[in-house]
Amino acid sequence: MSRILSGAARRPRLRFDGWIAGLGTSLGTRIVLGHWQRSPFGPFSDVMLERADGERLLLAPTRETADFIRGTYAFDIVRVVPVDVSVTDDSWTVTAGPLDLRFTTGRRGLLGLLLWAVPRALTCRPAWSALTDWPARVLLVGVRTRGSAGAGRREWYGARDLRPIRTVSAVLDGTDLGALAPVEPPVHFGFDSVPRKPSVTGVTTTVTLGRE
Repeated sequence: MSRILSGAARRPRLRFDGWIAGLGTSLGTRIVLGHWQRSPFGPFSDVMLERADGERLLLAPTRETADFIRGTYAFDIVRVVPVDVSVTDDSWTVTAGPLDLRFTTGRRGLLGLLLWAVPRALTCRPAWSALTDWPARVLLVGVRTRGSAGAGRREWYGARDLRPIRTVSAVLDGTDLGALAPVEPPVHFGFDSVPRKPSVTGVTTTVTLGRE
């Protein structure tokens, strides 16, 4: 994680490096997992869920991470619970309070191969995210790579990998959420959504804090 000062405005920038998984289920619940190897808070994972009725739930591992995330995005319910993520080859296992989630990923498609070929140093730059915003809107409907967030913050997403999710098993509060489905309608936590097709994206997220 790096905390950078941005030019004349001197507004702190926080950087998160990791993965974002987005998927839908046949019962209408959409799930977004953030799995961060490097962040201002150290390694951590969080889960955002939106139910079919539009209720938005955040599951975060600490009060500090919960406060930061809900200061950036909008939720109806916030719960601080242990969030454990295990990745073995193409299999992901997530345990987060009331949620038990398992999914598997497939091979990169053409877009994933193109992202994989972009130098990592380039994907970390907000200028690159600004450049790729329009192509992302066209190729991945519902996705934007820059925009305004809560508390006067701004965000940039620099993608470096993309893999499809092939299978899922998800249980929330003892209820099986059903089969894998597109992320439809898009989630409404912030200014953008995740790709409609269930997928895992390797990403560097930069957040510029608002003025105090």
